[in-house]
Amino acid sequence: MTAQQNTSLASFTGDAQPYGGGDPYADYRTADLPFTQYANLADRQLGAGVVAANDEFFAQRENLLVPEPAEFDPEHFGHKGKVMDGWETRRRRGVSAEHPWPTEEDHDWALIRLGAPGVIRGIVVDTAHFRGNYPQAVSVEGASVAGSPSPEELLADDVKWTTIVPRTPVGGHAANGFAVSTEQRFTHLRLKQHPDGGIARLRVYGEVVPDPAWLAALGTFDVVALENGGRVEDASNLFYSPATNTIQPGRSRKMDDGWETRRRRDRGNDWIQYRLVDRSQIRAIEIDTAYLKGNSAGWASVSVKDGEDGEWREVLPRTRMQPDTNHRFVLPEAAVGTHARVDIFPDGGISRLRLFGTLTEDGAAHLAARHQELGG
Repeated sequence: MTAQQNTSLASFTGDAQPYGGGDPYADYRTADLPFTQYANLADRQLGAGVVAANDEFFAQRENLLVPEPAEFDPEHFGHKGKVMDGWETRRRRGVSAEHPWPTEEDHDWALIRLGAPGVIRGIVVDTAHFRGNYPQAVSVEGASVAGSPSPEELLADDVKWTTIVPRTPVGGHAANGFAVSTEQRFTHLRLKQHPDGGIARLRVYGEVVPDPAWLAALGTFDVVALENGGRVEDASNLFYSPATNTIQPGRSRKMDDGWETRRRRDRGNDWIQYRLVDRSQIRAIEIDTAYLKGNSAGWASVSVKDGEDGEWREVLPRTRMQPDTNHRFVLPEAAVGTHARVDIFPDGGISRLRLFGTLTEDGAAHLAARHQELGG
């Protein structure tokens, strides 16, 4: 398959200035990247991992997916040199004294398993703190491989890799962003740096496309969960934390691992709107306020609508929330819809929303058709 004409949105090139003291992010180069509204498919919380790399002499490949921004300690040196918070390879050399330079084809690579397979909308190759030791250029390829392939299986000749970010120059100490327009479902990525160097973080933003056979085998499942293909479409307020946290896997582990709004000083209320994995029948609801103690929502309600032009229908009336508590509700009858909305009153936060149900017959058919269309 040929490479798509994907766009570099943040075209940073060249070295950053050597670190001169103070805040190491003061001269960090970044830009607004519209695709960051999507979920990070390479999130460790979803199960992503860096499964292999050809070289990690100076810094380990696993650092690529650490959720926090890269740190920099100017005094931290180890037996191999400066300790960097990223993935860094040794300097490549040529074949002889007469040809000491690497060739145009020389590169280092890392294999990334996405936490949730999906369609990629944008990629950030972050070279934070790699000021003079970043790669000259990067490229990214994607593949769709079923099951849990080993690195050897991923590198086999029969695996088809599609270029989603062509070889592009990047800058040091910068968030290099690339919009991706390839309409294909990927399970794994191959990140290449040309010819060598260091990358601090990799972020892969996109839409989850689940395996219909897996969901069918589950029967009843969480139809709004991120890992199952649900997503946040909009929210009234994102002051303290992203609304996508509410559909992440597992229980919240700390206060900022949920959704919390600023304090309202009017008579309104806050809300999140979701798109379900596909048309579903919802039978039970969980609203968790874990770790939100003095700032949990006072009350919450849940509404569902069927189709983009459908009318919102309240399926869980406004109900009192308790701090740091998981609330469970069995609906008197299944609520059919494609979208859901949780309203909290008047403000505060929730940590997780779970909507348990099954796909409708037409929802399952539509999901299966899309999965096939995207090469799943």
